Amino acid sequence: MKNSDIKKLISQYKDTIMKQKKKNADNFRLSEKLKEIEHRYYHETGRTLKSDLEEFKGN
Repeated sequence: MKNSDIKKLISQYKDTIMKQKKKNADNFRLSEKLKEIEHRYYHETGRTLKSDLEEFKGN
């Protein structure tokens, strides 16, 4: 997977979290999408998405 694909996964993850915070969101469907994105990210990089995002925030 290219770096651009990984960046797309991160972007999709952030967008999905923002959608989940909205009042009329379908939380079950969005949580399934989040799990899928996290799984794909872990499979490609060997790292968890949440820990990488926290690391980026720390810098």
